[in-house]
Amino acid sequence: MSDGNTSTLLADLGGTNVRFALAGDTVAAPLRLDSVRRYRVKDFASLADAAQQYFADTGERAQHAVIAAAGRIAEGETVKVTNNPWAIVAHVLQAKLGMASVRLVNDFAAQSMAVPLLAADALVPVGALGAPALHQPRAQTFVVMGPGTGLGVAGLLWRDGQWIVLETEGGHAGFAAHTTEDVEILHRLNARFGRVSNERMICGNGLVNLYLALADIADQPAEEYTPEDITARAENGSDPLCVRTVETLAGIFGSVAGDLVLTLGGWDGVYLTGGVLPFLLPWLHHGGFRERFEAKGRFRETMERVPTLAIVHPEPGLLGAAAIALRAMGRSLVCDHP
Repeated sequence: MSDGNTSTLLADLGGTNVRFALAGDTVAAPLRLDSVRRYRVKDFASLADAAQQYFADTGERAQHAVIAAAGRIAEGETVKVTNNPWAIVAHVLQAKLGMASVRLVNDFAAQSMAVPLLAADALVPVGALGAPALHQPRAQTFVVMGPGTGLGVAGLLWRDGQWIVLETEGGHAGFAAHTTEDVEILHRLNARFGRVSNERMICGNGLVNLYLALADIADQPAEEYTPEDITARAENGSDPLCVRTVETLAGIFGSVAGDLVLTLGGWDGVYLTGGVLPFLLPWLHHGGFRERFEAKGRFRETMERVPTLAIVHPEPGLLGAAAIALRAMGRSLVCDHP
């Protein structure tokens, strides 16, 4: 059991699940993996209720908290979680849990801050390029992005010996069609939603949106599939349209990732993460991800030199929240990296 007077509760809150853990106190061991627990958002009325259940289940306690939430943090104090019914106010949560401090951060701020702490075995290259060396004397800029219940996007900057996160809602930027099929998909989703963001396709429910659009394009009857149905049939190859759906998502994912490099100046690399990534990873290797990532016209040669890496750490959101907690304690995040 931890010392509740010094321990920091970590939370990684998405649209479907919330994960809790306790922070370690060193860069070598920033996250207590044995303390990780996952709960379904729909089973609790509030984050405070879920946190209290975590403490009851584990016998742990904490005086501080870092909450990484999937939504825009307003004035550092409040967040209405995207794709999730909970609204969180830091001082209210602090009072309910009897804590000395509660800090709210965007979930992809946490995902980004995990990058400096990732070991070599937590990264898988997508494409021929390996992992970049971090902590260079020069400035570095990276993109951190990935699909879960929604699509998260952040920039990670190395400037003057410090890591800085650029928090964004880039997943809600409008989708840019690049191929004839993209245009046909866009027409159908625009008819359904009025406005089509990147998140409408690159997330769990995006699989369903793409499946329905591709079925209509092919003039095939569409089944009432869930995202899990589509992924299962794609993996076993039993439904060609499901296979095509996942291949299409992988290609669009690559296109959007490349656009973000151009937008944020992320020439040093892209880190891919998110709850849907473990399933998508094989499709990124053999699908059209890198081709569409690099297909940026006059910038193709430049894009060919930008590495894309999948984060395969089991809890990058919690690891990043732990990094934020360590930095609040004045600890340096500079450590050995591949």
